[in-house]
Amino acid sequence: MNYIHDEAALERIRSRLRIEPGHVRRLRNCFYKKHQSPEASLGQLPESQRATFGREVTFHALKLRSRHDSRLDGASKLLFHTTSGQLLETVILRIASGRTSLCVSSQVGCAVRCRFCATGQMGIALNLTRDEILDQVIQANRQLRAEGRSIRNVVFMGMGEPLLNEAEVHQALDVLLSPQCFDLSPAHVLVSTVGIPDAMLRCAERFPNVGMALSLHSARQEQRELLIPLAHRYPLDVLREAMEHVAAIQRHPLMIEYLLLDGLNDTDQDVNELIAYLRGLRVHINLIPHNSIREAPDLIGTAAERRRWFAATLTAAGFTVTVRYSLGADIAAACGQLARLETVPSAEDSKCGEDVGQQVERF
Repeated sequence: MNYIHDEAALERIRSRLRIEPGHVRRLRNCFYKKHQSPEASLGQLPESQRATFGREVTFHALKLRSRHDSRLDGASKLLFHTTSGQLLETVILRIASGRTSLCVSSQVGCAVRCRFCATGQMGIALNLTRDEILDQVIQANRQLRAEGRSIRNVVFMGMGEPLLNEAEVHQALDVLLSPQCFDLSPAHVLVSTVGIPDAMLRCAERFPNVGMALSLHSARQEQRELLIPLAHRYPLDVLREAMEHVAAIQRHPLMIEYLLLDGLNDTDQDVNELIAYLRGLRVHINLIPHNSIREAPDLIGTAAERRRWFAATLTAAGFTVTVRYSLGADIAAACGQLARLETVPSAEDSKCGEDVGQQVERF
């Protein structure tokens, strides 16, 4: 298939059909930046060339199956299926400040198998292609058009580990940042990873102005492996070295994501070891309250008072600290809850927690 995002294929088709470059530029502007449908965007071409161009170029890689809107906040969860029939989720986050973020998926399922994450309990089913990643943004923008909104921030915090699908994620980032396509500011794009050192360096070198977040969750190796099984491959000293290199390359501070779990990683020892581990690094610590999942009923989030103490201790040590407020908990769209659900959970099954993007409490 010749997707609209493929510059080389698009140029070959344009040249063969003898379409003026300006017509194709206007078509892409309508599609990417005005969020118009393929049919409306094709209206930028001469009438005699629309049908042929439309047959040869594919605009969508996903089909929208359902949409669920939170009754509590500004979250909407979109359930898509791929051409092979796999299901994936992406989440629109309407932040109180007026900004709109999109939490995109890079895989169907996830091989990392974090204990606290519903996606991780699914295992890995599929790496998404560049076009499937980008179509989440296109279709979310189409949904938002009626509200007079558009996606400002894209965060790779949905289903999957982005750096285990490195090539496709890099290609998607190229298109998201391209002035001819989405033209997003690198400062408004964030890639979250559990910490794959070599891949972190490659991403930072290729996209030095794109934000990066590290899902750390513990500065104790044994405890981190309990929460993130993949962590046994990457000892904390190796990860620390990678963080130093990334911090030296990137413009923005590295975000450290830290999920707070009662009695597991919120003790006095935990906060002291975290301070020692991060000392000297240019980081922004984002504390994440736990969102319950059925697959891990034994995990309990840290109480609010203890959470405030943890944040205050880090702040006193000189770190910039925020606490994330999750959106979409009532539709299983908050951090750690994405699991290709055909229906949303009942109120009894869904506990409101706190999400990605960007609604935060500062200390």
